[in-house]
Amino acid sequence: MMDRLWAPWRLEYIQGPEDDCCIFCVDEDPADDQSRLIVIRGEYSYVIMNRYPYSNGHLMVSPYRHLSDPCELEKQEVLEIHEFMVLSQRVLREVCAAQGFNVGWNIGQAAGAGIADHIHMHIVPRWRGDSNFMPILADTRVIPQHIERTYTLLAKAFPGFHCNPA
Repeated sequence: MMDRLWAPWRLEYIQGPEDDCCIFCVDEDPADDQSRLIVIRGEYSYVIMNRYPYSNGHLMVSPYRHLSDPCELEKQEVLEIHEFMVLSQRVLREVCAAQGFNVGWNIGQAAGAGIADHIHMHIVPRWRGDSNFMPILADTRVIPQHIERTYTLLAKAFPGFHCNPA
């Protein structure tokens, strides 16, 4: 017997044309930030929601420059990416009541990077007991909030937070 999970948001991705463009290469115009799920921009990097999240509020921090290895980052890029990671944790604690985080990079295809040519850091919010029966028995994750609602909450919250507590 085959299990089925209704996930209509994936149909656009499945039926859409193949795009040779890098999803992490964004232009300077913030007009498309909502449709791209970019919640905040900096001078060297930005924070974007994962369209196919591991958990509710799954964010990624990416440099604007198209790089495949963090060793290629300039000092100011490293600093801003780290500041965005800290800021993201603060926002996710407040907005999503996150109790913990998995933070990391998948560098190279062999390490599990779905998009290996443009580095990005994952920030995955976690909650005590969030490993319920679905991933264990059905190899399925349940995301409890629609991604557009999560985007609205996060995009509204980011400007009010700073990396260092007042």
